[in-house]
Amino acid sequence: MARFDSFVILAAMRTGSNLLEAALNALAGVTCHGEAFNPALIGYPKRDTLLGMSLAERDADPLVLWQRIGAEPGLNGCRYFPDHDPRVLGAMLDDPRCAKIVLNRNPLESYISLKIARATGQWRLADARHRIAALAKFDAAEYAAHLETLQQFQLRVLHALQTSGQTAFYLDYEDVPDLSVLNGLAQWLGVEARLDTLSSKLVPQNPEPLEDKVSNPAAMEAALSRLDHFNLARTPNFEPRRGPNVPGFMALRGGGLLFMPIRPAPDAAIRAWLEQLGEVEDGFSQKTLRQWKRRHPGHRSFTVLRHPLLRAHQAFCTLLEAPSFEETRRVLTKSYKMKLDDHGPAFLAWLRWLKPHLGGQTKLPVQPLWASQSNMVQSISQIGAPDLLAREDRLAEDLAYLAGAAGLETPAFTAPDPDSGPVKLADIWQPEMEKAAREAYPRDFLQFGFGDWRA
Repeated sequence: MARFDSFVILAAMRTGSNLLEAALNALAGVTCHGEAFNPALIGYPKRDTLLGMSLAERDADPLVLWQRIGAEPGLNGCRYFPDHDPRVLGAMLDDPRCAKIVLNRNPLESYISLKIARATGQWRLADARHRIAALAKFDAAEYAAHLETLQQFQLRVLHALQTSGQTAFYLDYEDVPDLSVLNGLAQWLGVEARLDTLSSKLVPQNPEPLEDKVSNPAAMEAALSRLDHFNLARTPNFEPRRGPNVPGFMALRGGGLLFMPIRPAPDAAIRAWLEQLGEVEDGFSQKTLRQWKRRHPGHRSFTVLRHPLLRAHQAFCTLLEAPSFEETRRVLTKSYKMKLDDHGPAFLAWLRWLKPHLGGQTKLPVQPLWASQSNMVQSISQIGAPDLLAREDRLAEDLAYLAGAAGLETPAFTAPDPDSGPVKLADIWQPEMEKAAREAYPRDFLQFGFGDWRA
């Protein structure tokens, strides 16, 4: 017997519900019928009927449409927002055979996103090239009303679940692009199908930091009493969560030093430095890494941070040369009209493209080679936070400190030229590249304190 007869996504506008619906509809045997109980439409814009019912018929008795949704073959449901027909909500919440999927988002983020969507008329985005940019004007009274509506809706849902002994599947806005979470939802729903990829038809519309989306950020902060209740200072991060790439780690056998690289990294130079101290191990699994750590109490781990602009350029050089990126080069040339044969202008165009790309607004996946270093450090920390974030521009000093902390001698370190490759960044550098790098990697500049590369 199936676990559920129907489902409802309990959400609000601008919370990622379109992307969640697209993911559910990609599962065999699952159908989400849009905003079936939106007072202004039935299911979707420009639709006259849903499951044989007109808008007028639904308005006359919304429970009939809800019954038809539940009676459809497979697992069927819809999205329900606080401003949808209240007459059907009770039936949804009271029915234990109706799966409740609760989707939340920082209310300040959803409010600003809603203001931008209303200003531009753009409610869905499939590619960043078609994005319409606009700034929202924060209105304290309007935001207070928005927050009150959301809170009351969420409290009603919570109370209904608690008093009936039901549980819901909770999702946050940033969980929606996570394939593993979506497949966990499928398992919870009792659906056998699983997703292999995420939908490329929808992308986040406004991935910038919150303060960059409003025309009056000072007034907004003042209205919020300068208390970061809703994580106002957080830079949204839509990059995919990654594994820590344990097989790429290098460790000193018998010496207690572990290198956890963020590529592109000075692997060869660090390996040569480690080899002066003893035998180097690599090719770890998580099991063998744990065994190594147990054998080396007092061990020290480290990674190396590189200036974001220089790192992006080295990643770009690899992109141009590596056979594995042939398809990526083809997409950049055909879909994004990049001319990759002129290195300097091509690198600047690619840097500017990175901002929407890292924000999840393009159809290409983010590669670890050019993912943000803050994202990569977070990934490494899944297996254990590094003891030292070494800096490439002072790597000899940092490695000497690290060896001393581990009780080892300090061998000489031969620092490689960080600006190496077929084309040097110094030869093509333009001031616009500094600005583009800051816009593409705001978290790296903020968290790690980088200044301009040519400063």
